[in-house]
Amino acid sequence: MNTRKVGIIHTSPATIELFTRLIKERMPDTGVINLLDDSILPELRDNGGDLAAIEPRWRNYVRIMSERGVDLVLNACSSIGELCARAQPEIPQPIVRVDAGMAREAVARGPRVSVLATVNTTLKPTCDLLQKTAREQNRTTTLDGVLVEGAYAALMQGDQTRHDDLIVSTLDAAARSNDVVVLAQASMARVLPRLEASLQTKVLTSPPFAVSEVVDKLQAQGLAPSI
Repeated sequence: MNTRKVGIIHTSPATIELFTRLIKERMPDTGVINLLDDSILPELRDNGGDLAAIEPRWRNYVRIMSERGVDLVLNACSSIGELCARAQPEIPQPIVRVDAGMAREAVARGPRVSVLATVNTTLKPTCDLLQKTAREQNRTTTLDGVLVEGAYAALMQGDQTRHDDLIVSTLDAAARSNDVVVLAQASMARVLPRLEASLQTKVLTSPPFAVSEVVDKLQAQGLAPSI
């Protein structure tokens, strides 16, 4: 019998297998409940990133997860990360923002941070989070927000190869000129093996940090053994 349950709210099917696998690797006997609404990102793209349009239903998903008896809720989407703090008072279980741990690590590594995204609706909230995190840590951080032009359009046209090629080219340049590079979307991490090994160490992606935070919070509740 599973000793703990984690609820994950997704806005893309691409993150379902990824987070389920990472959580099971760290805590094999954990039950994972996935909830997907793949209409959120297209809606934010079309309305200029207005979170008010999708906030009511996302907060309802949080309440659903709570009612299902999960021990923790993980929001797997960077574009809507700021909704986590707003919804937290509504449920007793902790809510983990997918990119919070990554942001803390990024600003700690060095003052020059580049943020890469393929859509503006993810780029802005990630930059905002990094700026907020830097202030909280009393660090001076210079952010370079980079939109990988054409990558999202290529993906929507079914051209995964061009999508990846564009990211690799932009990522290579960013890693050479900054202390750290943050990938605003977890799905972009697939291209990392194509970078030089020395550059790969400068690139951060959110899933490993998010899962570590999930483990830490469950341990704090006495629901996971020390690892």
